[in-house]
Amino acid sequence: MENFIVSARKYRPDSFDSVVGQPSITTTLKNAIKNAQLAHAYLFCGPRGVGKTTCARIFAKTINCSNITSQTEACNQCESCLSFNQNRAFNIHELDGASNNSVDDIRNLIDQTRIPPQIGKYSIYIIDEVHMLSASAFNAFLKTLEEPPSHAVFILATTEKHKIIPTILSRCQIFDFNRIQIVDIVGYLEMIASRENVSADPEGLNIIAQKADGAMRDALSIFDQIVSFSGGQVSYKNVIDNLNVLDYDYYFRLTDFFLEGNISAVLNTFAEILENGFDAHHFINGLAGHFRDLLVSRDPETLQLLEVGASIREQYKKQARSCSHEFLLSALEITGQCDLNYRLSRNQRLHVELALLQLAGLGKEKKKPELTTKSTEAKPDSEPELKTVTKPEPLPQKDSLPAQSKSTPEPKQAIESGTTSSLPENSRLRKNMEGMPSVSLKELLKEKDPQDTDDLNEDTGSSDAEQTDPTIQDTDFSEEELLTHWKKFAIMVREEKPRLYSTLVAEDPIPDENKTIAFEVSNKLQMEAISDIKPELVHFLRKQLNNNSITLDIKINEKESESKPYHPEEKFSRLAEKNPALYGLKQDLSLDFE
Repeated sequence: MENFIVSARKYRPDSFDSVVGQPSITTTLKNAIKNAQLAHAYLFCGPRGVGKTTCARIFAKTINCSNITSQTEACNQCESCLSFNQNRAFNIHELDGASNNSVDDIRNLIDQTRIPPQIGKYSIYIIDEVHMLSASAFNAFLKTLEEPPSHAVFILATTEKHKIIPTILSRCQIFDFNRIQIVDIVGYLEMIASRENVSADPEGLNIIAQKADGAMRDALSIFDQIVSFSGGQVSYKNVIDNLNVLDYDYYFRLTDFFLEGNISAVLNTFAEILENGFDAHHFINGLAGHFRDLLVSRDPETLQLLEVGASIREQYKKQARSCSHEFLLSALEITGQCDLNYRLSRNQRLHVELALLQLAGLGKEKKKPELTTKSTEAKPDSEPELKTVTKPEPLPQKDSLPAQSKSTPEPKQAIESGTTSSLPENSRLRKNMEGMPSVSLKELLKEKDPQDTDDLNEDTGSSDAEQTDPTIQDTDFSEEELLTHWKKFAIMVREEKPRLYSTLVAEDPIPDENKTIAFEVSNKLQMEAISDIKPELVHFLRKQLNNNSITLDIKINEKESESKPYHPEEKFSRLAEKNPALYGLKQDLSLDFE
């Protein structure tokens, strides 16, 4: 039986023109040979399977060729080329840095460099995985690498450039090899398939190229595996079955279900995927990649970033037309968070299913009618209706931010999606977040009615009742409406006073029958901070809720206050309990709190 040679060896490039995916490097090396500008040391860096050692062998073969062609390629007819092709060349030495990494190995190499070549002009030393050399071996190699004999050329190859000491790097010409593009791998596989009389499906070859992750050697190994599995039929079905790759059809079907909001179909499809033996983490990563491909398919300028076959490309273009930009961005964020927290989850299947339910919820939101601008009567006993604004509204201007109708209360606004990580999980404010811009407190004062501003400037310590607005009617409001506008005010002061923002959203305000809003804080510092902006807060709530009877009662939660002191007076009292002499020291030195 004839000995089988794997494709990675059988179709290894033997000329610069046959090297795939590294045109800039091969052009530079050819020009250096053509212009007789050879360096004494080269360093080839890059990931596995991209052609580092192959280019080193071709370069070594070409510089010793006695009849270089006009295309700066080896002739393959002279004695030097023939000896190289038959693996009997004595002027080209290949070493493995992993097994020859000691000082003694480098000393033997240095002794070899003193012997001139018998055939050809140069003795070439190719050291693969050079980063495996020990620190002592590197140091022993420095002098020879910097000033070798005129006939010696060193070509070092490594996958981990960062492990090589700087003194070695400074003595070499460095070439960084890139990962091979999918289209280049597919083209090379098609050429090999035609030579081997193998029937190859372009979609199947594309999956092989994606699985290879930019390494031609990996792609050729997978290609041989598929040919053995399928008996010479490299089809899309055979490839996904052998490589355990999830079919594109699952992602297209799921995206349609997301857009329809069909939760039952989403969960059944995910269960089918798990029953077929696919990993849930692998699935969620593939789904994120699918949304990314849909996003780049929406614009003809980014369509070139889609690395799939022609038939699947058309499917992406068709489905991308039905997916909005906002849907895809939200979907990418959900899948990204699911991937990030997957390994931390105790129930990983449930974790993925929750992400899928969120994606289906995006489709349901898309179906809801657009928000109308007409004022509607508030419903105190009902939950605020959530609506999606399909067209982004311009940011409110300085003069119009708090302005509301004076005859009717403000209609419930659509709650746009926003970050809720800073809110406590048990807070109902999470349900009422709105994307509001940050506004300075000074600007907020200027936006009040002139007569209110004048009164406030005259006496900032006046009571809430003295700062009433005669134009505001006493209209009932619900607790949910209060929470919504409380959150609006917190967001407006967030940029100027971030700590105040955290205090305002830490607890929910609770109104009573007399329209007095009770709000608890943890310590005196928080109480003082809210007291400073209490007039502005009360005025804002009265204006937004159209009720002049609103007052604010701030109290300290005694249980939380006792747990940890915050105010300087509290800290002093806590220390003085342990050391009563501090009271006398404070009195003798006439000390006071800052």
